[in-house]
Formats: sequence, C-alpha cells, structure tokens
Amino acid sequence: MTAARDTLAPRRSPLAEVGGRIAALGIPPAWGVLLLLVVIAVATAGTRFIGPENLTSILVRSVSLGLVAAGQTVVILAGSLDLSVAYLISVAAVLSGVVMQGDPSRIALGVGLVLLIGAGVGLVNGLLITKLRVNAFIATLGVALILRGFLNAAFTNFAGEVPGSFQGLGYGYLGPIPYSVILLVAVVGGVWFLLRWTRFGHHVYAVGGDEETARLSGVRSHRTIILAHILCSVTAVLTGLFLASRLGAGAPWVGPDGGYDLESIAAVVVGGTALAGGRGGVIGTLAGVLVLALLDNLFGLLQINAFWKDVLRGVILVAAVALYAVRQRERNR
Repeated sequence: MTAARDTLAPRRSPLAEVGGRIAALGIPPAWGVLLLLVVIAVATAGTRFIGPENLTSILVRSVSLGLVAAGQTVVILAGSLDLSVAYLISVAAVLSGVVMQGDPSRIALGVGLVLLIGAGVGLVNGLLITKLRVNAFIATLGVALILRGFLNAAFTNFAGEVPGSFQGLGYGYLGPIPYSVILLVAVVGGVWFLLRWTRFGHHVYAVGGDEETARLSGVRSHRTIILAHILCSVTAVLTGLFLASRLGAGAPWVGPDGGYDLESIAAVVVGGTALAGGRGGVIGTLAGVLVLALLDNLFGLLQINAFWKDVLRGVILVAAVALYAVRQRERNR
C-alpha cells in the first residue's frame, strides 16, 4: 500500500527540492544567494575581494540603499509601497545643504527640518492612500512628480554646503567601523524591533495579510498604513543626509540617479518579503541590499560590462522570489 502511494505521489521538481532543503535549514533565500555570491567572488577575485578596504567599501555602499530599503520593507509588509523615496532623498540632500551652509551650529536645524519634511511627505502619502483611497502606486508616484517639479524649478546644480564635522557621517570611523555602517545597523535593528516586539509591528503584518480582517479584529488599519509611510519617508531622509555628507553638498539628481525607488523595492523582494504584504522582514531585506552591493563590487573588480549586472540582478530577483514561493508551499504542506 505504501509503495502504491509513493508511486502515485507527484514528483517534485529540482527547484522544489532546493527550496524544501533551504526551508528545512531555516535559511532565508537572500542569505543563501549572498553566500553563493561570496564564494564566487572569492573564487574569481581572490584577495582583491577579501581585502579589508574592499569589504568596507561594500558595506559603506550598502548604507544608502539599506536605509531606505528598511523603511520600504515596513510599507510593503503593510500591503503598500512608496515610489516617492528617490525624489525625497534628493529633497533631503539639497535642503540640508542649503540650511546648514557649512555652519556646524546649523547641523541640528538642518537635520531636524528635513526629518520634519520627510515625516510630512510620509503623512501625505498615507492620507492619500487611506482617506482618499488612491492606489498606493498612483499616490506615491504623484507625490514623486510633485517633488521632482520642486527640485527642477529650484535647483540646477549642487546646493549649499554641509560642514566638515557633518561629513564625518559619510567618512568617519569608530575604530575600524564606519559611522555610516553603525547608522545602518541601528536603523535595521530599530525596524526589526518595531516589527517583532511592538503592537505596531504586529498590526503591520496583520494589515498586510488582510486589511479587512485586521480592521474587523480591531486594528486601526489606516493609522498603521500612515505610520508605515511616515517611517519609510524618514528613512529616505536619512539616506539623503548620508549622501549629502558624502558629497559635501546637496545634489538634486542624487536620488533618481541612484534609482532608490525601484532598487529599494527590489532589495525588499529579494530579501523574501511578499509584495502582497504580510510576510517577510527587514533582516532579509538587509541580505537583499548586500546582494546588490556585492554584485556592483564584483562586476567592478572583474571589469565586466555593467549591462550584464542588470541581467544578473533580474535573474537573482526572479530566482529568489521563486524559491520563496516554493518555501511557502512546503510550509503549507
């Protein structure tokens, strides 16, 4: 009888076998991809890759995307998304430079002002989505166009100047660790704590899983979505401040040229968070960010045509999502 049952059972595909084994080990797909890329990098680039300066460079290059991707994770987990982050990053960069004007005594004013503006943009995004019932894609795209119009009308080149002491955020070290990496770890750790240990985090997962069910269970879904967008915008502002500290001034093109809107969404998805919301986490997003940064670094070391990097990114994105889907099917079984 057992033999007959085994004969009739459907055969699992190789992808299902791989996904099942990864699921059994409890390893998020993005960390598996990252480990594979590290092995490939060591095998192909050798000491050029494992040198302390190169590894530090990878971590620092991960900071700008990692900050905004941490906030994007919360928004996507809540069943929404934010396409305004790229231009908000530019707004934060130029306004911080304009307000500070190279004066160390104006650092607090510049940082506080752009954080307030970021929270305001997130509030607008959240209200458009929850109160006016505008689709998140359209609402945040509309806000992005407004921010782009402001930037194009007011700035054509570098704006203002950040003081030398503020540039320590981009170039300073605490021992062997860059300040910027410490900031990234702090933000990711803070978002992880919010999602795992607070009522707000539980509500984010509930709303992302099924907003109507969450609302009937007593969750204030609108408030949760609005707070998620505010948090996402604040992390985008932190990215703008970091980039301003690296450049020494604000640049209106720094956000869209970096593609932080789509790049942050890609990092979140590669990290295993479902675009439909309700499943995933910021630790996986961090792995997704490191995967993208490692690809950039490896292609630079090997001097490979940058266009192939985008091809490989697409393959990794699709493969990671496929493995995540397989894991979910295995858990459901």
